[in-house]
Amino acid sequence: MSNREKLKQFLSLFTSSSKVLVVINADPDAIASAMAVKRLLWRKVSEVSIAHFNKISRPDNLAMIEYTEPGLVALDDIKKQDFTTFVVVDSQPDHNERFSQFSYDAIIDHHPITCEDAAYVDIRPDYGACSTIMTEYLKSKKTKFSSRLAAALMLGIKTDTSDFTRQASLRDIRAFQYLYQFADNNIVTKVERAALTQEDLNFLGCAIKQRKVINNRVFFHAGNITKPDELVVVADFFLTLARINWSIISGVYDKKLIIVMRNDGLRKGAGNTAKEAFSMYGSAGGHKTMARAELDLKLIRKEIKAVGKKALGDWIISVIKKTAGKKIK
Repeated sequence: MSNREKLKQFLSLFTSSSKVLVVINADPDAIASAMAVKRLLWRKVSEVSIAHFNKISRPDNLAMIEYTEPGLVALDDIKKQDFTTFVVVDSQPDHNERFSQFSYDAIIDHHPITCEDAAYVDIRPDYGACSTIMTEYLKSKKTKFSSRLAAALMLGIKTDTSDFTRQASLRDIRAFQYLYQFADNNIVTKVERAALTQEDLNFLGCAIKQRKVINNRVFFHAGNITKPDELVVVADFFLTLARINWSIISGVYDKKLIIVMRNDGLRKGAGNTAKEAFSMYGSAGGHKTMARAELDLKLIRKEIKAVGKKALGDWIISVIKKTAGKKIK
């Protein structure tokens, strides 16, 4: 089915009286994709709001919101009854329990297929970014791109493909090239330069001092944390070290054990490894080179007597060792 036909099916979900809520786990790709939905529905529906449930603390994410879509609202401030139609982009309803409070009319995503429970589903795991799918939608409709929207979609593609070095396809490259002619590159530069806060730097310094390197894998468990995004900063940084193939970074946030995984893409898949190792304790999965798990401490406590900093760190290492021994591809 062509993008034009898919878009026609998607737009058929809405009427002029529709009040649409786009729910995201906010990062550059999700924000840009939600902005694209908003643009597609401009003057077609009564209202479009974008709501996120995650705590946004990374400087680049905050900068992106400031320069491209300052109208994001927290999901906790949303009243379900105020909306008639629900859309999720750059995720699927089973990726996080916070998605579960809605029944979705549309799912648009590029992650491996795990949930297709919606009237309209367009999931393309062979795409590097959801922003690429949305660019194709907008292009097929011959939509005029604003400089902010084009910049946001470029950032979504660049971020999720790690500048075309991770999970990128020719479609992603072509979409990026198409967007380039419309985008405000000053926005792209401002967002990309917003890399670290002083707090992030302190957290990274602690991780460097306390890291454990085992068989070319670097581990760091931070204990209780206030900003889960700091785990991502550390995971990405550690993968730049010579002779490091994996980084497995973790911390406890809001009574959940958060684990962020990165690898070099040359060996076992991070998404499959995370799912195999941790899915029985909560949500876990991702791509070949990046993955995330959010685990219930109560389930972990059934296996280990204590869930203190050292105990959890040692448990993660032991589980990864067992899983790696299964040679997951």
